[in-house]
Amino acid sequence: MSVKIRLKRFGTKKRPYYRIVVMDSRAPRDGRTIEEVGLYHPIEVEDKQLTVKEDRIREWLSKGATPSFTVKKLLNKKNIFVK
Repeated sequence: MSVKIRLKRFGTKKRPYYRIVVMDSRAPRDGRTIEEVGLYHPIEVEDKQLTVKEDRIREWLSKGATPSFTVKKLLNKKNIFVK
């Protein structure tokens, strides 16, 4: 099973917010998750947009989970460096 760290969309039309989740790569975008590791709210002010559980993300990365392109950008913004 290949595990990915990616975004899961919530909210209403034109007012989205996302949960950063760990999922099976074959699951649909809004399907069942393994674990929720953060929140991303793009409409909020800059310092309140992103909240993450750094220890859980680092643990999943060490186990071999691969972040999506967008999640990788968000984590690098939060100084959780991902190659």
